Amino acid sequence: MEFREQIWPIKDRLYRLALRLVNDRAEAEDVVQEVMVKLWQQGKDLQLVKNLEAWCLRMTRNQALDKLKGGYRKRRTEITETLPQFTSADTPEQQMEWKDTYEHIKSMMQSLPESHRSVMQLRDIEGLSYQEIAEALEMTMPQVKTNLFRARKTLREELLKQSSYGL
Repeated sequence: MEFREQIWPIKDRLYRLALRLVNDRAEAEDVVQEVMVKLWQQGKDLQLVKNLEAWCLRMTRNQALDKLKGGYRKRRTEITETLPQFTSADTPEQQMEWKDTYEHIKSMMQSLPESHRSVMQLRDIEGLSYQEIAEALEMTMPQVKTNLFRARKTLREELLKQSSYGL
């Protein structure tokens, strides 16, 4: 197996998951680096893994959770490193409104329980299937669906509450 062909292409996905969990860029980079080193050390044994991407995501999740348990505390709210791109047709007011909404959603996602946040990250941002998420997070399919439903419901209710107050 070629490490560059199998593992390297998913490193950004691993980073985004780690960032979602540890909530700090430097810590997320450390998590991914530690996972990559472990994968490199396993070498040819990786050929025995049935779903390599799900296995890497699970390793990343576990490593990130270990970092959190080890005394690290959340610092800043970060979902992704870049804001969505605006079209030239957007007015400055529309761009500012979108940026505010985006920042608010990032903040709300960070307040979700870890299981909800992880499922939402993998499904809605990374685009994984329910089966891939279940394998990556070692959950049953009903747990994945329930966590995703609850995460979306919480965000929807918070956004509706915010818009009804005009904030």
